Amino acid sequence: MVFLDTIFIHTSPKPHHRQIRTTAQHGVVPQQQQQQPTVHSIFEPQTCTWQYIVADPSTKSALIIDSVLDFDPAKNQITTTTADALLALVKEKGYTVERILETHAHADHLTAAKYLQRQLQLSQGDEAKPQVCIGKRISEVQARFAARYGVPSEECEGAFDHVFEDDEVFKLGELEVKALHLPGHTPDHMGYLIGENVFCGDSIFNHDVGSARCDFPGGNADELYNSASKLFSLPDSHKIWTGHDYPPGTPTSGGRQDPVPYTTVGDQKQANKHLKSGTTREQFVEWRRARDAVLGEPRLLHQALQFNIRAGKLPGASTQERGGDRLLHLPVKVVGVEGW
Repeated sequence: MVFLDTIFIHTSPKPHHRQIRTTAQHGVVPQQQQQQPTVHSIFEPQTCTWQYIVADPSTKSALIIDSVLDFDPAKNQITTTTADALLALVKEKGYTVERILETHAHADHLTAAKYLQRQLQLSQGDEAKPQVCIGKRISEVQARFAARYGVPSEECEGAFDHVFEDDEVFKLGELEVKALHLPGHTPDHMGYLIGENVFCGDSIFNHDVGSARCDFPGGNADELYNSASKLFSLPDSHKIWTGHDYPPGTPTSGGRQDPVPYTTVGDQKQANKHLKSGTTREQFVEWRRARDAVLGEPRLLHQALQFNIRAGKLPGASTQERGGDRLLHLPVKVVGVEGW
């Protein structure tokens, strides 16, 4: 059997009040087909992020993809309710988490990778401490943003336990996972192919949403077109699990209003609003660049980048004479004058 669980975490205005709703679909995998993973998709509504727990059903070995910490920018406060829900699901299912994967250094949410690693080390034991992993080009991103925000180099060096080579293959229990380089949104961007499932992060979104922006440093619309073509070269029945969903419908206009974790390669090729079959490179690049030129920056851009190049480790504390605080730097933008 293969199980696909979708969990929606609904956050009320009061941060201590959360509801979780779970739905499941069941299907039989024919004997001649490759064994498929169990996929749990968990939606975090404040940042519209899909998080995933993926497990080998035969061994209960698991990995976590693109986890989220709760962050309130008005209070500069981190809480762990969303991450703790992941841990609770891992415990409920009896999984052993072997790796915590990032598709890229996110600019819209803070990763829970290091928090999860510590909690899982405590519950699973030191010998079963999961590795925090990302693609090898994270070093370029770390160098760029550490310099911009004044992050000490020692807080980035070795932050990730393993960096993947392009097309590197590793085992998850009895399953194989292949790390795919999918640049365009960011230069370090990776996807993870597991059986007939690819977890594509912020490369393409559901077909009625389209594609990810390419205007971050190192982003490139030409490369995103190539990455989409790589995804579209997979069999039509393969599932593309996306990193975010922004349902385009509204109560007044109708249309889809609930987040959806995946569509198929065939769906995407037929109907992706930015990249469907027949869209030329020139058409996509011209449209993507024009669209990106008018987008605002993500709400948590500066906090997220500083946190995520550290793999989610807390910043080092300042000296006791300066209060012993853990600090993130925010740029000050002066409008209309040159400064004084």
